[in-house]
Amino acid sequence: MKQKTGKFFGVGVGPGDPELISLKAVRILRSVHTIFAASSTKNSHSVAMRIARPHLPQGTPVIRLSFPMTRDSKMIEECWRQNAATIIKELEKGKDAAFITLGDPLTYSTYGYVLREMKKIAPHVEIQTIPGIASYQAAAALVHLPLAEGEDSLLVLSGSKGGEHLRRLGSQVENIVMLKTYRNFEDIYSTLKEMDLVESTIGITCCGQPDERIVTDIKEMVGKKPNYFTMLIIKNK
Repeated sequence: MKQKTGKFFGVGVGPGDPELISLKAVRILRSVHTIFAASSTKNSHSVAMRIARPHLPQGTPVIRLSFPMTRDSKMIEECWRQNAATIIKELEKGKDAAFITLGDPLTYSTYGYVLREMKKIAPHVEIQTIPGIASYQAAAALVHLPLAEGEDSLLVLSGSKGGEHLRRLGSQVENIVMLKTYRNFEDIYSTLKEMDLVESTIGITCCGQPDERIVTDIKEMVGKKPNYFTMLIIKNK
């Protein structure tokens, strides 16, 4: 008799505080045979693993999957395929496995790419995705700032290309969250100045993590290299 393939879980572990994780996520982390965690090819550090660690039974195997920090699309896609194949190999041993992600697994997460490849390679695998608290939700709670009220709209943007998307879409909404601001902050700041939004913008760095920081005057961030985990919450006048 052929061995039954294990079940795959994508688990969001929240923004940084180990208590900001769902009961369901904790139950799954305690029940699976193997944990997968993403890390950069430059190091083996995983913030998601630090968050999840208090909830894991002692001795649970942790396999780190490396993802390159590159814009080479062929290299990135090959990495997604290889990591998906590594997970599938473990599942085919009959072991349930969880891929843990910082924040929510379907919001700017490597899990989404791996998930897509797994569906292509092994459509027979049973998959369950467990949502997590996104970093910007925790950041809004930290500064007691509603993200949307009444008929307000909320726009969540990546700042990896600077202020490009903010210039194009920012004037159409009342509330804006910008993630991935570390790489092109100077252009983002210039865009905020052009749109007269500097005074109504708050910066949050490493939300929920030990070195968490709130920047109420983002002019302080100009000329400095922002932390990787830096976001902006913008209230459009």
